[in-house]
Amino acid sequence: MTAHIAQTASTDGEPAAAPRVDSEVGPLRTVLLHRPGAELKRLTPRNNDQLLFDGVPWVDRAQEEHDAFAELLRGRGVEVLLLADLLVDALHDDRARIAGIHSAVNERRLGIDLADALRSHLASISPDQLATALMTGMTFEELPAAEGASLVRKMHHPIDFAVDPLPNLLFTRDSSVWVGDRVAITSLALPARDRETALTDLIYAYHPRFRKTGRAYGAHSAPVEGGDVLLLAPGVLAIGVGERTTPAGAESFARSALADGLAHTVLAVPITQERATMHLDTVCTMVDRDAVVMYPAVRDNLFAYPVRSDGAGGVAVDDRRPFLEAAADAMGIDRLRVIDTGLDPVTAEREQWDDGNNTLAVGPGLVVAYERNVETNARLEDAGVEVIRISGSELGSGRGGPRCMSCPIDRAPLV
Repeated sequence: MTAHIAQTASTDGEPAAAPRVDSEVGPLRTVLLHRPGAELKRLTPRNNDQLLFDGVPWVDRAQEEHDAFAELLRGRGVEVLLLADLLVDALHDDRARIAGIHSAVNERRLGIDLADALRSHLASISPDQLATALMTGMTFEELPAAEGASLVRKMHHPIDFAVDPLPNLLFTRDSSVWVGDRVAITSLALPARDRETALTDLIYAYHPRFRKTGRAYGAHSAPVEGGDVLLLAPGVLAIGVGERTTPAGAESFARSALADGLAHTVLAVPITQERATMHLDTVCTMVDRDAVVMYPAVRDNLFAYPVRSDGAGGVAVDDRRPFLEAAADAMGIDRLRVIDTGLDPVTAEREQWDDGNNTLAVGPGLVVAYERNVETNARLEDAGVEVIRISGSELGSGRGGPRCMSCPIDRAPLV
């Protein structure tokens, strides 16, 4: 863990401009990552499905791959913030400690006596230890000793989780999204990810770096996940609606963005409710100002419902249109260039599954991608997009690529 991370300052000693994200491809300045930790060591063949992983990763190798990813970004001049460090810093604030402990202790599950004992234990440990417990979880055999008998303890196996681990913290894109100069704390759909939002929320609420950051949307609204939110251009958002983001969530997010002046058009984009296409960014991401990499199987049947302000505090929803047409229109360009995943249907399906579409733009026409997606990367380069390849053999076991693993906090404006 690092020491307290101070507010970014400019070269003359004055506070730097507030972070801002207006596009998917503006030069990346600051990004939030989470280095995989002991929470991944909680995964077993018995629980990996429940915890949303398709396999049991080799954690040491996953850490090596993630370290290389982070170092690559630093080498390109990107400030890399690590979620665990920010969490420790935030937990020095007593209010953050209370919020973190409240999120972890489920009285309905543990019973009053055991819940009280666990709260007391968590309140007594250091910020570093508390952060570890909140991320890694606790089994019943790891709970503090308590006086008296406990039926709850007796009826659980020692290795059952009293506090669930959070292996999906790796995918920082999902629990918060920056739009303009505001951050939206999202509402994650599946029980395995409930507490991720709580930890992200307390970081933005109590870490000194984000004290003046405004909020958009709200974590208690209907489900929206950050992997479904694409900032196509300044003022233009696309929100996938499928397995993780509901129509109500997309509408709530759109209303907030439109009311706050963060967008003039929001495109609600229905996607198939399947594991392989859990988020919009698993089938489509921006790779340049006017270009996307897209899974060809959805290219001709991806539609969008444009949502705009009605001028009276509400929203107007247009009839559905082809996504590529609606996006280009909202962005004010003639057309959106499309680079297909793979050269044939089988390759395209394989590379889509391996996150070939899930690229992170470091700048216009410059993306980070998994090296294993050979055909997609070649097609990107043929289209003039520079590809920085990283290894992801273990990182990819949770079905997420470079975009999923990164939450941009600050991007330079497109000029």
